[in-house]
Parts: sequence; structure tokens; C-alpha cells
Amino acid sequence: MNARLDAVSALEQRIGHVFEDRELLERALTHASVGDGARKVRHNERLEFLGDRVLNLLAAERLLALDHDAKEGVLSPRLAALVNGKACARVARRIGLAPALRLSGSATKIGARESDGVLGDACEALMAALFIDGGLEAARTFFNTAWQDEFDAPATSRGHDPKTRLQEWAQALGLPLPAYAVIKRTGPDHAPCFTVAVTLQGYDPEEGEGRSRQEAEKAAALAMLLRREGGAD
Repeated sequence: MNARLDAVSALEQRIGHVFEDRELLERALTHASVGDGARKVRHNERLEFLGDRVLNLLAAERLLALDHDAKEGVLSPRLAALVNGKACARVARRIGLAPALRLSGSATKIGARESDGVLGDACEALMAALFIDGGLEAARTFFNTAWQDEFDAPATSRGHDPKTRLQEWAQALGLPLPAYAVIKRTGPDHAPCFTVAVTLQGYDPEEGEGRSRQEAEKAAALAMLLRREGGAD
């Protein structure tokens, strides 16, 4: 128990905020598995809901401040890359959130403490707790520091492969999923070269080449992502 309390104290130092409402902090750090027994335990699922909204607001605010001319079609995929579960899990690991979490023994045994889902959700809950306990400025201060590496990382290194990122971008814009089609195949059977075109409603198609259809699809998706990140119309 003392080790966990030490981890909670160290976490507060890293995020730059000492909570006045200690119960609120405990709730943010408590996984739903703790409530599986007979006792009624307040866990962090409701805080996740609020934290997701606070996170989206702060990320959108900073993106607009960093690029005054970017269009919505460029900003939406950038926002999605900053606030998704993988990004939140990376932030959670950077701030040392795992040792401060409160989980059931069974959840701990199966490795839930290092799960992207558990860490990402807890990070959102912590954001909500900061907002409630310290106001928007406290949440903003934490966000600007903790998410700096996410802003600095190029789009090509943010975790998912290009096809997944392009799909997330399309979903963020409310568009149908990207469509891929082989438009050319050259070379011998033992060393083929595929050319694939990707189309997305409202955008010019992009092409990519690869030694397999899957590789060519990823190249086409990356080409579209890079053009959008560059602000091309």
C-alpha cells in the first residue's frame, strides 16, 4: 500500500498539481475491476467520459494556435492522432501512471496495469480530475507538457500503420472508409510490383507502389496522409 501511495505522490509531482480533493484523485486512479466484489467502489469510468471531452477541447485549442491557416480537413486527423487511446497510453507511461493505479488482484495478474486500454482510460480520467480540482488552466498546463512529445512526433511515427490512420481520419470527418484498387501489376510472378490507388470522398486519389498489394495500399494511404498533413487541397 505504501508503495502505491508513494507512486501517487510522485505522480502529482510530475503533473504539477497536488489535489485538494483526495477522493477525486483516488477515483480517477481506480479501475472498474476493483468494484467486482461485494463492496461498492467508485471507479474512473464516469471521469473518462468528461476527460475525453476536456482532452479534445485542449488539443483542438492548441492545434488552432499552432496553425492559424490549417483547414478542418487537415486539423481533424491531427486531432484524432493526439487524443486516441494509444496516444493517451503513451502519455500515461511517460508520467508514470501505472504504479499509481488501483486495480483488483486478478486484473493485475493478467497484466492490466500495462494495458493500453487501462492506461489510456486512466489518463482521460486524470484529465477530468485535474479539470474538476484545479480548473481548465490546471488541465491545460498538464496537457501542454504531457502531450508535447505527441505534437513533436511526425505523423509517420504515431503508432498505427498508414491504412489505420487514414481510416481514423476518414471517420473523424464523418466520411465513408477509404477504398483501394489495384490499377497496375508489373514484373514476374516471383517479384511483382503492384500500383494501388486509394480514394476518399471529397479528395483527389493517391497512388502507391509495393511488392505486395498490402504494401502498395500502405504506400498509397501514406501518400494521402502526407499530402493532407502538408495542407494540400
